[in-house]
Amino acid sequence: MRIRLDLAYDGGPFSGWAVQPGRRTVQGTLEDAIAMLIRRPVRVTVAGRTDAGVHARGQVVHVDLSAAEWTGLNRGVELDPAVALLRRLRGSLSRGLGDLTGAIEVHRVAIAPEGFDARFSALWRRYSYRIADGPALWDPLGRTSTLWHPEQLNVGLLNEGASQLLGLQDFRSYCKPRQGATTIRELQRFEFARGADGVLVATVQADAFCHNMVRSLVGSALFVGAGIETPDWLFERLMARQRDAKSVLAAPHPLVLEEVAYPSASGLLARAELTRALRREQPAVD
Repeated sequence: MRIRLDLAYDGGPFSGWAVQPGRRTVQGTLEDAIAMLIRRPVRVTVAGRTDAGVHARGQVVHVDLSAAEWTGLNRGVELDPAVALLRRLRGSLSRGLGDLTGAIEVHRVAIAPEGFDARFSALWRRYSYRIADGPALWDPLGRTSTLWHPEQLNVGLLNEGASQLLGLQDFRSYCKPRQGATTIRELQRFEFARGADGVLVATVQADAFCHNMVRSLVGSALFVGAGIETPDWLFERLMARQRDAKSVLAAPHPLVLEEVAYPSASGLLARAELTRALRREQPAVD
C-alpha cells in the first residue's frame, strides 16, 4: 500500500533533506520515526529534496507499507489507520528529535490514489524567498527565515529580469549539475512583490528544480535589483549555459518549499510516466 504524508519542517537544524552518514537530516529522521513504528527499515520518496538550511511548509512524501503493517498501526483499537499513523508518528518524531521537537511536523496521512508518486506525479513545486532590503526592515524575530540585504532593491528591475527566464530552458548556468542529470526545466513563475510588512517575497515555481537552482536564480537577481547588473544580464547568463565567477547562491535560510501540486487521481499515473520519459529523453549534463 502506498501512503502519502504531507509535512512541514524547519530546515535550520538539519543537513538538508537527503540521508547522509553521520549527519542529522530530515529524511533520516522521518525514516527512523516510521521504522520505529513498523519495526523494519523504510525508504521514503520525496517530492523535492531541499538543501541544508532550507525549510518546507508543503513537502510531500510517499512510503510503501504492507496491508498488515497498515492495519496493525491502530494496535487493535477501532481507529482509522491514517489517524493512528499520524498520532503515533508525531510521538515517534518527538522522541527522535529530543530538544528539536517540533522541527518536523506531519500534518496529513492518507492512502495514496493508484499511480501516485510523490516525485514523478508532481505538476510543479513552488518556493518562496523573503528579503528584508534595508536595515529598517531587519526584524530580529524573523532573522532565521529572512535575508537581510543592506540596501533597498528595485522591484521593477527584478521582475523585468526574472520574466526573461520563464519557459522551458536549459538552466545549466543556474544549477550545480549532478552527474548524468538534465538541467532542462520549465520555469513557470519567477516574480518579486512586497508584502504588507514591506519585506520582498520572491515566488519561484517550476515543474521541477535542479540542484541549487532557486538559490542561484535569486542570488543572481539580487545583482539586478541592486543596480549592479542590467535586467538583460539574467538572460545572457542563461544563454551562456555555464557557471562562472559570478555564479552566486543566495543564503538558504529564507527559502521555503511552499506547495507541491498534483493532477487529479485519474491523471497521476500518466503524469508520472510522462515525467520519467522526459527525464530519460532530455540530454544529460556533461
